[in-house]
Amino acid sequence: MRLYVLARNPTDSVTEGFLPAARRLGLDVTLLTDQPDAHRRGPALETLKSSETPDNLEILECDVRDFRAVISRISAHHSPGAVFTNSDHLQTQAALAAEYFGLPCKDWRVALRTKDKAQMRRHLAAAGADAVWSAELSADQDPAELSGLDVPFPCVVKPREGVASEDVVLADRPADLIRRCAEIQARRPGAALVVEEYLAGELCTLETLGDGRVRHVLGGFRTEVSPPPYFIEERMTFVPAHPEPVTAQVLAQLDVLGVGFGACHTEFVVAQGRARLIEVNYRAIGDQCDLLLAQLLDIPLFEHILRTHLGEPLPSDLGARTDGRARLDYPCARSSGTLTAAPRASEVTVGGVRLTYRPLREIGERHELHGTNRDFLGVVRATGTEQAAVDRAVADFLAEQHWEITP
Repeated sequence: MRLYVLARNPTDSVTEGFLPAARRLGLDVTLLTDQPDAHRRGPALETLKSSETPDNLEILECDVRDFRAVISRISAHHSPGAVFTNSDHLQTQAALAAEYFGLPCKDWRVALRTKDKAQMRRHLAAAGADAVWSAELSADQDPAELSGLDVPFPCVVKPREGVASEDVVLADRPADLIRRCAEIQARRPGAALVVEEYLAGELCTLETLGDGRVRHVLGGFRTEVSPPPYFIEERMTFVPAHPEPVTAQVLAQLDVLGVGFGACHTEFVVAQGRARLIEVNYRAIGDQCDLLLAQLLDIPLFEHILRTHLGEPLPSDLGARTDGRARLDYPCARSSGTLTAAPRASEVTVGGVRLTYRPLREIGERHELHGTNRDFLGVVRATGTEQAAVDRAVADFLAEQHWEITP
């Protein structure tokens, strides 16, 4: 059976998670991408080289942003058994292609509804689930037009279809809002923006997996972000279970949106017991949190996700461990420049804590400062059974390391 995977940039989720899982399931994989050279140079090629079945993976060029091109490419190739993506940007295209071929898939309307942040707000408000003040600024609109609206300050500006804190910024007064919008428009010509009220509270995530019939809650994370005006995710601490009323509120809003098939990563804030959605990413959590979840819960997470797209029902009980504790830290660049010193990849076990460090930049690379997750220098992920021991292991590791950026 052939699995078509839609991708853009190479990611750890695909190369370390889904491709090996597809091989274990005995699937032939065709990776469709508009950046084939990046995948052939990266870990995907190493996966191919190390595969016990050399024909398991092929990489084909395709304009994956266009569902018509995806359907055409698949139609001219091998018959599909499933069409899948873990990309934020390609969920609607994958859903449309899978539906065209009569394959199990997410509802393309739900994929679009969750990706489009303005549409998500409108849908929740119309259903009476939650009302967040929100306004949309089209690509050709002058940000000065916002001055005629009763904008609540502070407010948040973000690309309508953005991801990973890219160009998400807090504005605390009208002049600041107009300036921020103009700056983002200059960097993203053609992109629509959303301006919405700032939702205060503890930032959390909920990770779910469903097959349209049953839905499992895998736990979640508490997220610590950088100081305003940016929202860089600097630390994620695993939460085996949020308070039941909080989880129920989040799941109810996901039901309103129609989310229920495959993996979903939902970000929300909690204040005085009320859960309010920030955004819904209709795919597995990234930035190596999914790799950590699979290890921590001791379940074949990536296989389960792929099986749903193959039309196989999820078990009523995943058999996940419940005693795990974990944390991820993301050392960040604080200035533009060239990375001239950094620790190498490592894996150690200290005091019952398994700690893994993976660099995200190579020594010698030069980067500007983005104020987003693009500023990550590496990722530390640690798992154990006692949170205090996990926290101590991460703190000790970071204290011993050195990153140097030369202007």
